[in-house]
This record gives sequence, C-alpha cells and structure tokens, in this order.
Amino acid sequence: MVGLGETRDQVLQVMDDMRSAEIDFITIGQYLQPSRKHAAIDRFVPPDEFKSYETIAYSKGFLMVESSPLTRSSHHAGDDFARLRAARAGKASA
Repeated sequence: MVGLGETRDQVLQVMDDMRSAEIDFITIGQYLQPSRKHAAIDRFVPPDEFKSYETIAYSKGFLMVESSPLTRSSHHAGDDFARLRAARAGKASA
C-alpha cells in the first residue's frame, strides 16, 4: 500500500528487498482509510506513478506486477496466482 507517507526511494528499496528474497509477484495499491480510527491518507498517488512502479518492478525481475490505485492483493488472487504459475513455468523452460 502506498499513500501512507512513504518515499519513492523506500518503495524501490522494498522492491529490491523482495527480489533479494526471490519474491517474484508484487501488488501496489492506494491506501484508503477505512474509518476515522485508522491511519489517515497522507496523499493520493497519481496513476502515472503506479505505472512507473509497474515498469520498474518488471525491470527488477518481478514476473507479475499489479500496480494501480485500486489494486488489492486478494481481489483477483486466484486468477493472479494462475498467471504467476504460468509465468514461472515460462521462465523455467526458457
């Protein structure tokens, strides 16, 4: 989730850390405050910044990237993991 006060460099560092741990799937979505009791939104991240994160993530070696304001890790999880399995299989046979 972005929009909680993180910097671009912090997001990129998390990507590097994830790749170092051999994680090949990343989701990046906008934090939306569920209630007044939860942390406030620091900023709304523009769509072009999400697209930039997507491009960078693929260049870092992620096989699957979901990056948009409304991305949620569980929303299409079944379909996403089927696509990820296919991407991993394609990478293994290359």
